[in-house]
Amino acid sequence: MTDETVQSPQPVRAVRPTRTLRPGQTAHSAQTTGPVEAAPSAPSVLPAADAGPTAPRATAPVQPRATAPSARRAAALAAPLATLAAVVGAFGYVGAVDPGEPGHYPVCPLLHLTGLYCPGCGGLRSAHAVAHGDLTAALGANALAVAAYAAFAALWTFWLLRAVRGRPLGLRVRASQGWSLAAVVVLFTVVRNSPFGTGLVP
Repeated sequence: MTDETVQSPQPVRAVRPTRTLRPGQTAHSAQTTGPVEAAPSAPSVLPAADAGPTAPRATAPVQPRATAPSARRAAALAAPLATLAAVVGAFGYVGAVDPGEPGHYPVCPLLHLTGLYCPGCGGLRSAHAVAHGDLTAALGANALAVAAYAAFAALWTFWLLRAVRGRPLGLRVRASQGWSLAAVVVLFTVVRNSPFGTGLVP
């Protein structure tokens, strides 16, 4: 039988990390001067992570464009012109259909029930006469209605001029003015139904 020599395991030496020598430095001087800082490694470039769908950017609200002066003027003229068209149409109808002939227009209920003339009695005949240019007949039918037509014409002209300049009508009726107008209407009604007011009877 052959004798085998058992060899004892050699101790494992710890592997020292390799030191980076600076220019002009030997291995011996590196051991005596202490540890040398390792050279920084280049940073690794990683691919950017997918951030998902891009959120839509917030857009600033669109500011409305300033209205042109001509457009504002046209809008201001629409109301008085539409009112004039309605009045002209009404006078045209009354001028074509004679209110003096029965059956065309309803009868005044106050006159029918009491025999008294209301402040509007004769107004249609007055408008018919104005449409035909007969001012005398219009005043004889209803003088208050003729005054109202003239007041409306003046007010409409003032309204139109304000609209051309781009300004509102700006009409304010005071309480005293309203009461004065009501008093005129009542006085006209009383006078035309009195014995000395036959000239105001239609």
